[in-house]
Amino acid sequence: MATGRSVHKISEELKSLSLRGPVGGSGRDGGILLDEEDEAVRFSNVRKKDFKRWERVRGRLINILDGLELHTGVFSAAEQRRIVDCVYDFQEKGRKGRLRERTYSEPRKWMRGKGRVTIQFGCCYNYAVDSNGNPPGIIRDEEVDPIPPLLKQMIKRMVAWHVLPPSCIPNSCIVNIYDKDDCIPPHIDHHDFVRPFCTVSFLSECNIVFGTQLKIIGPGDFSGSAAIPLPLGSVLVLNGNGADVAKHCVPVVPSRRISITFRKMDDSKIPYNFIHDPDLQNLRPLSLLGQQHPNILPLRQDQQDQPPKNAQPSQKVEQAQKAQQAQKVLQSPALQRPVRLTEDDFPPLSSSTRVQTRRK
Repeated sequence: MATGRSVHKISEELKSLSLRGPVGGSGRDGGILLDEEDEAVRFSNVRKKDFKRWERVRGRLINILDGLELHTGVFSAAEQRRIVDCVYDFQEKGRKGRLRERTYSEPRKWMRGKGRVTIQFGCCYNYAVDSNGNPPGIIRDEEVDPIPPLLKQMIKRMVAWHVLPPSCIPNSCIVNIYDKDDCIPPHIDHHDFVRPFCTVSFLSECNIVFGTQLKIIGPGDFSGSAAIPLPLGSVLVLNGNGADVAKHCVPVVPSRRISITFRKMDDSKIPYNFIHDPDLQNLRPLSLLGQQHPNILPLRQDQQDQPPKNAQPSQKVEQAQKAQQAQKVLQSPALQRPVRLTEDDFPPLSSSTRVQTRRK
């Protein structure tokens, strides 16, 4: 639990910020209505989990998972149901042709691991060279539907509660609907999208596998040096080595699953007719009023992120510099700025989780 402030004081601040969202009559686009005390309790229990997996890359021993953060329990069971209902509504509209052509895709399932449904908002991303000769990446002259209201609420929550930085507010997202045995093959996300980005998990838990060398065992079956379980309602943030050095994949899922990946487009890759959403401009994290960020637990000296004993001296210097920089960030005036949120925002809950890793 966060220290230094009582639940009552947090509740009073939340009340002044009007974070309670409207209740939608159909449950499709409305927010989640919580009283301030409940929100305060949830905020006071925010936690995150970092990861370590050491591998040699070009002769250097590095933590290939540096930059990964898992925020668990970010969305409650009730909120998850509302988001899932909204996703199924998107799918129904897509099947009926009520979304723009490249927004919705439901390929034929021609082999195990192939055929997951994708719904893209904000930009059209090309996974491979298409029939028009467009290379992988954002297609700038193609239009898709804008980010829907409930998904914008998710973005506002993640920025407000320090899951995503205000310097990297997502302006695109892709919804993946997996049936049993669907997967995502090994890849590194395209650099048409800046870092960090994040993915939110719904319906069923699965592992996401990381490694500099991911082995393909069979259709949809992959192995790597680290497997991270993704709990329901959790947010996995990818940055640093975890986004750009290690590849990642999702092996075939045992049951239906939904994920929503939020990303910010590189300014030079934004579609020509893209209109910036005023609802997603100038978002700021919740002011902590001098409180230690509950999402960053103070570390004892014996808990510092240390490389193995055989690491190079330069790496130990880098670790010390990172620790000093982290303290500067926590004391930055940016964390003291007043929050700029609208009434359709709602706060998350995160808690630490045990993560099992699988060795080769």
